[in-house]
Amino acid sequence: MASFGVWDYVVFIAMLMVSAGIGIYYRFSGGKQKTTTEYLLADRNMSIWPVSFSLMASFMSAITLLGVSNENYQFGTQFVVINISYGLATPIAAYLFLPVFFKLQACSAYQYLEMRFGKKTRLVASLAYTLQMILYMGIAVYAPALALEAVTGLDQTYSILAIGIVCTFYSTIGGMKAVLFTDVFQSVLMFAAIYAVIICAAVKAGGLGPIWEAAEKGGRLELWNFDPDPTTRHTWWSLVIGGMFTYLSLYAVNQTQVQRLQTVKDLKSAQKALWLNWPILSLLSLSTSFSGLAIYYFYSTCDPLKQGRIKVRDQTMPLFVVDAMGSMPGLPGLFVSGIFSASLSSVSAALNSLAAVTLEDYLKPLYAKIKGRPLPDMQSSFPTKVMAFIYGIICLAVAFVAQFMGGVLQASLTIFGVIGGPLFALFSLGMFTKRANQRGVIVGLVTGIAFSLWVGFGQPRPPLKMLDFSVEDCSQFGGYNSTTITPMVMAQRLDRPDSDYFYLYRLSYLWSVVLGYVLTFIVGYTVSLTLRWLGHQGTERIYLDNDHVYINTDLFSPPVAKHIKRALARHIENGGEVEITKRHGINKSDFTHL
Repeated sequence: MASFGVWDYVVFIAMLMVSAGIGIYYRFSGGKQKTTTEYLLADRNMSIWPVSFSLMASFMSAITLLGVSNENYQFGTQFVVINISYGLATPIAAYLFLPVFFKLQACSAYQYLEMRFGKKTRLVASLAYTLQMILYMGIAVYAPALALEAVTGLDQTYSILAIGIVCTFYSTIGGMKAVLFTDVFQSVLMFAAIYAVIICAAVKAGGLGPIWEAAEKGGRLELWNFDPDPTTRHTWWSLVIGGMFTYLSLYAVNQTQVQRLQTVKDLKSAQKALWLNWPILSLLSLSTSFSGLAIYYFYSTCDPLKQGRIKVRDQTMPLFVVDAMGSMPGLPGLFVSGIFSASLSSVSAALNSLAAVTLEDYLKPLYAKIKGRPLPDMQSSFPTKVMAFIYGIICLAVAFVAQFMGGVLQASLTIFGVIGGPLFALFSLGMFTKRANQRGVIVGLVTGIAFSLWVGFGQPRPPLKMLDFSVEDCSQFGGYNSTTITPMVMAQRLDRPDSDYFYLYRLSYLWSVVLGYVLTFIVGYTVSLTLRWLGHQGTERIYLDNDHVYINTDLFSPPVAKHIKRALARHIENGGEVEITKRHGINKSDFTHL
């Protein structure tokens, strides 16, 4: 493998210095991160632009730069359909879920679950989220380590250590403001890295036309697969439906995104930031998809994995940077800076949100139980930073096993699906139903997560059916020797019919989030109704009075809340009374105009 040149190191070190500089600046400016409101919520005074870029960067990160390009290189362009699902899901997240969290104004999204169901639900959900993000952080650190190994020749172990240490250091000293502004900086680097690949390939191909023609000849152009078979990896159904549920599990109820959206001043600003995130997200996704076709043009006659030049296909884009840009001082450094800074920002945001959940859902309740009083805000900042540091160490450990999870894109989406789907269903049960109770939803959540983990990671699974790869002309890459073919390729030759595998293991990974959601919702609601019928539903938290007449509408999605208020208005018209109380936000005027 090639090594960095002087200018590559200059670009790379400059990126690190700018990223660290932003963190150091916000560490010693303003309130100096002494309060949790500043450290975790940026004092709730951010503008929509940095928040929009941050929403995109945390979701895409280095996994997009490697995974989506590799997806189009291996399987074709069908994956781009998922961008439609982002547009369909945005208004659902913005107008049905986000208003509930803004009324709550809590640092942890899981405080809602305590208000709606109880402390046990909050604890179980936050533990599930913690598991989800720890697994994701491992993938996010592993992905750029692949690139560093391919481009610089640095051993993957040292790459993971370098990335993890920098992420942990940055996350520990920087607050949410530093994370948001670093996200803007790293987003620019991500776009720069992708367009450097496209422009370089276009120059070598003599335009964009030959790239498109090579993709068509190689069978990479596919957009209209409407196969209803759920075992087909990517179709319109799996990408639109599965993509919507994945997006909503992230942008509607995920702590990382909800926490970022609460850094702006009001609900309308948060909704604007969420809408603005969509075109930014789709632009990067579509650009990265085309970069995969550009790379395919370059290797259409000599696949680097079959040639034995790389170990896994997620190294294809970094290898292209070595082959096509190695003679251009600074460009390999720009590329590695893009994916390194993407990982840095995404992991720092994850560490920040995990520290917030640990503080709000674990440490504060424990402190209050032991001391008999709440933990003062001025004493919360230090333990929060300590927790960010500890999670960084855990993230390093997970990164070392991430290489066994398969391709980085599919692995990350599977992780989000198996945990995110059941969590999304849990919040949906709270915001859209009145009869769901704590005992029922906990049974539903545990059942959904167990089932999703089984379906998402159960083995053995049929090998992925990739498109054809050629080694007919490897003269420009040092020739081809059949003895260099990798064990992975040999294993693919020995695959057996899919019918020999368990049916659920053959399902597209995109259905994991949907199955997890549906099962959790059905089981949670059914068990809740059964317990209610048996008289064992436990404490009902949605009511404001002992007679179970007046409902706290702040706990429900706006359409449901409006329906409840109309019912209360009819109750008033029929002679009922409403106890007016500022504490619960209930006022007679809320109903008299309905």
